[in-house]
Amino acid sequence: MAPLDVALQGFSVFGLVLFVVLWFMHCMSIIYVRLHLHKKRPEAKQPYAQVLGVSLLKPLKGVDPNLISNLETFFTLDYPKYEILLCVQDQDDPAVDVCKKLLGKYPNVDARLFIGGKKVGINPKINNLMPGYEAAKYGLVWICDSGIRVKPDTLTDLTNQMTEKVGLVHGLPFVADRQGFAATLEQVYFGTSHPRSYISANVTGIKCVTGMSCLMRKDVLDQAGGLVAFAQYIAEDYFMAKAIADRGWRFSMATQVALQNSGSYSIAQFQSRMIRWTKLRINMVPATVLEPVSECFLASLIIGWAAHHVFRYGQSQSRSPGGGA
Repeated sequence: MAPLDVALQGFSVFGLVLFVVLWFMHCMSIIYVRLHLHKKRPEAKQPYAQVLGVSLLKPLKGVDPNLISNLETFFTLDYPKYEILLCVQDQDDPAVDVCKKLLGKYPNVDARLFIGGKKVGINPKINNLMPGYEAAKYGLVWICDSGIRVKPDTLTDLTNQMTEKVGLVHGLPFVADRQGFAATLEQVYFGTSHPRSYISANVTGIKCVTGMSCLMRKDVLDQAGGLVAFAQYIAEDYFMAKAIADRGWRFSMATQVALQNSGSYSIAQFQSRMIRWTKLRINMVPATVLEPVSECFLASLIIGWAAHHVFRYGQSQSRSPGGGA
């Protein structure tokens, strides 16, 4: 057999294997969501004194149209023992005024504002969060991005997953309903390609965690050196998750999604975000360079060609089975 024929046969086999793998990931994700996520969890039944206290670390920079409404959902959480630690890097940042407005509106909520950050490394998010982390008084730390919106029972759902052997609880990224083509594009991506990979990785034991909404044990982070130990990395969520896993703790996925609701979005911002994430993944996991073959357009071309090459679809027979013309 000629080398070209061998190469074509190998590529066709790769295409058929790709088809099976993608469908397996797709079906596995649907089944997992239906069994694990698509149901209401019982509320925490511990008495107040035994409820796990949570310190919410909120990194803020700048203001978008949805910031105040997103932040306000954290002030109205239905959870008995938590604190909100709002962290802003610059005194002149307009987010400071938003924070002060909410602090005045909800004086009975245990919330504080930290301005100025603390330079401990190259990661600006860690630098911003350091004063809040050092002041955190509870054993669980919830790091949650500024564009996330929550429901009153979101924190209850997160802590319900923090069982005895679990060290980190994360939420599946999704996007709130918003107007415009760019918002629809984001929702399609976070509702199709992204969760297929994210969920199937977690189901099969591959640690796949984003830092949009993560609840972690503070003592485990402290054993790894605290937040300052991760300030030298840009992808701090990956290395924090790795540090927790290396110490023998399991991960758990919340039944509620990490609902992104940024008020500022465009095609250019979406494209920039995808490029940044891809660069990070390639640097951390070099095999990510193969990721484009799993995307719908390229995958469909490869799989379609493979099916045509193996099964000879579309090729008419020059003669009938009986030998006639």
